[in-house]
Amino acid sequence: MAEHNATAVTGSPMKKLKDGDDNGAAAAVNGGGNISSVIPGWFSEISPMWPGEAHSLKVEKILFQGKSDYQDVMVFQSATYGKVLVLDGVIQLTERDECAYQEMITHLPLCSIPNPKKVLVIGGGDGGVLREVARHSSVEHIDICEIDKMVVDVSKEYFPDVAVGYEDPRVTLHVGDGVAFLKAAQEGSYDAVIVDSSDPIGPAQELFEKPFFESVAKALRPGGVMCTQAESIWLHMHIIENIVANCRQIFKGSVNYAWTTVPTYPSGVIGFMVCSTEGPEVDFKNPINPIDEKENQNTSTPPLKFYNREIHAAAFCLPSFAKKVIESKTKN
Repeated sequence: MAEHNATAVTGSPMKKLKDGDDNGAAAAVNGGGNISSVIPGWFSEISPMWPGEAHSLKVEKILFQGKSDYQDVMVFQSATYGKVLVLDGVIQLTERDECAYQEMITHLPLCSIPNPKKVLVIGGGDGGVLREVARHSSVEHIDICEIDKMVVDVSKEYFPDVAVGYEDPRVTLHVGDGVAFLKAAQEGSYDAVIVDSSDPIGPAQELFEKPFFESVAKALRPGGVMCTQAESIWLHMHIIENIVANCRQIFKGSVNYAWTTVPTYPSGVIGFMVCSTEGPEVDFKNPINPIDEKENQNTSTPPLKFYNREIHAAAFCLPSFAKKVIESKTKN
């Protein structure tokens, strides 16, 4: 979830920490990063989005701290999950489990339609979604609109295996507001729109409301698809219920909720809204455009670690409590 639309803070240059500046054993990190004062040397993710609980990782070394015009940015080396990208105190990705999020948010929509050619990514400044979109040989052009250039630059330096997507010649980076970019997009110009958003608090709330989904639907061709981050069934059913209701009103094709496991995200799971516009029928639960691994053997893109045809279908199997709520909102 790389575009983190946090409350604006004063911009400052990036700071690459030198050896000895901080080995992760100190107690505090200012701003968004939060090293637990209870257990020094541990990063704890605390937020009103998941009250009463926190997930912690042991910090081996803080590699980078900076403030962009939008948020606090931190990278640290963890003891068990490799390097970790944190925006305003919230984990965006780790080297160990980023594949589960990036691969699923990308291939759930793109493997469900034949020959996608033009794709838009909103957010996703770390480049992971770009890496996954680039696996599809039918794609001719990829636009990405990321509001925070620092996220792009930091990801390229510290997460080269994630940011490798920027090296693809089909990619065009637009640094700016994703909401405004979509409003200005030509009607019916994209086969797929992937929204790699942060949680719906503060300015990011816009990315979960009807006007934004209307802009997405307008930018898609008939039978085009959208996939957007849609929170945790264990923590945010009230939010998911509203997202599903909004999407049902806007997208006249198919409206579905899927989920995956990401150990370092709150509750260990994250969901996706996967929708299509009116037009050629899209059956998200049965992928028709499988990824051919052979296409990627001679590229710099690493092989798939998480996604496959079976896990694609399984992602739409919901526990009873979530299924009841979501199905009540997706019925016409």
